[in-house]
Order: sequence, then C-alpha cells, then structure tokens
Amino acid sequence: MSAVTEFIEQTLISPRYLAGSGDPAWVTVPLRRACGWSTAGDPLVPRVILTSPDQIAQLRIAPDPDPAEPWWTLRHAHHGDQRAWEITFDAQTPVEIIAAVTDTLTAPAPPPTASSDAYDPLRAAGWHAPRHHDGLTSPKGMTSPDGLARVDRIVDESGRSTGWIVETSVHHLPAIWRAYADGNAPSHVASAFFGALADTTPLIRHAHRVPPLAVTHGSTSTRQVSAESVACALRNRTTALAQRNPASSPLAPPAPPHAPTARRAR
Repeated sequence: MSAVTEFIEQTLISPRYLAGSGDPAWVTVPLRRACGWSTAGDPLVPRVILTSPDQIAQLRIAPDPDPAEPWWTLRHAHHGDQRAWEITFDAQTPVEIIAAVTDTLTAPAPPPTASSDAYDPLRAAGWHAPRHHDGLTSPKGMTSPDGLARVDRIVDESGRSTGWIVETSVHHLPAIWRAYADGNAPSHVASAFFGALADTTPLIRHAHRVPPLAVTHGSTSTRQVSAESVACALRNRTTALAQRNPASSPLAPPAPPHAPTARRAR
C-alpha cells in the first residue's frame, strides 16, 4: 500500500520586503552546519551569537521588545585592507534578505573587479531616485517602483558616503522594518543586500503567517506543496552552501542552534 502524500498550503508574497520575518533558521543553520560558525548564548537570555571560524565575523540575534531596536547585528572586524563594518536589521526584515548578505560573506572571496555602484542592482530592477517637493531627484536615494521601500545613502559634510539606511513602510504608517549598513561594508556585500531587496521573486510563508500589509499592499497567491518538500528546503539550502565551500564545513553537522521562537515562521 503506497504512503499518502501530505500537502501543506503556502503563500507566495510579492514584493518580498512585505513578507515578514520568516524563520531565523534559514540564516543560522547554514552558518553553523555548512560554514562552520560556532554558537554561543545564555539559556536564560533569548539571544544567539554565531562567530565565523576565523573569529573575524559575528552575527548576533537579540530579540528586543522595542521595535525601533535592531534584532540582527552582523559585525566584521578590521582585516587587512578592509576596515571594520556593521549591518543591522529590524525584526521584520525577511530572513531571505539577511541570508543574501551572510551567504556573500561566507562565499569564497570574489576576484577584484572594476569599482561598481552598490545601487546598480536597484536600477536594474526599476528602482528610481525619489523626487523632492521641488521636483528634483535625489542622487543619494533609490525608491522601489511601488514606493514602499527606499534606500538612502548617508553622507558626511565632505560628501563622503558613510552608510545606507533601508526602510520599508506603507504611506503614513510606522516603518515595517529598517536596516542600516555602514559605509565600510564591502561593495559586493552591499550589492548582494540591495540585489536581494529588489529581487522580484516572491517569498514563501505559511498561510497563517502572512502579514496583513502583504495582503492589502502586495500580491499574494497560495499553492499546495508536499510536506516533504517543505521539510527539505532548509536541508537543500544547507547542502548547497556546504558544497560551495567545503573547506569551511564541519566534518559532522551539529544540531541546529536554538533560534528565538518568537520569530520562527516559514
């Protein structure tokens, strides 16, 4: 007698920056199992800290009741010619966007290339410079075609770029989530971040974890998929990253780290 296939309803959400947080394991498990990052934490404190094998990079996940405080902080120490840098993400930042940054950080170093603008992925996706009240466009910022997401370049008095602020918001409502990347972040890391932000591929969420604003201001559709394929998604992602850079993968995959349960939703 053949086994009965179980199906689960999933929702595809577009634009992806309205999809809500998702499951932190999408980021933490591959870092631990495929990239050899070590974990540390206090069982009495809802916090997870992962550190790269070379001790240069650290990812800290610290749930905070204050929505204005970032939950995710990625720090990279000064190394060689690269200055120290930091990127932070609010609680509702989709984990797939955060994963685009950590995946780039754990990939083999890219070959040197001609300098490119971090905004290139945004322009390629149809983002545009916002207009001021006087009708002039701002060279410092980029806005999504739907007007719901924005990236602003921070500059000092001399005109030097000191970082970027990313914000997703709906009209006059409070921001859904914000992220900050300082100006020392490598260009390929910033490009990966903005490329994931502008990617038009819908994100997948469980049907009962769809943010209301995604329904009212985005596009959603449902599909039935096998429970087996849902269960394999994270494992397949982890395996692909391990095969990409086997030198950093641990010999025996350890148990996945405990992530804050308040954010588990995929």
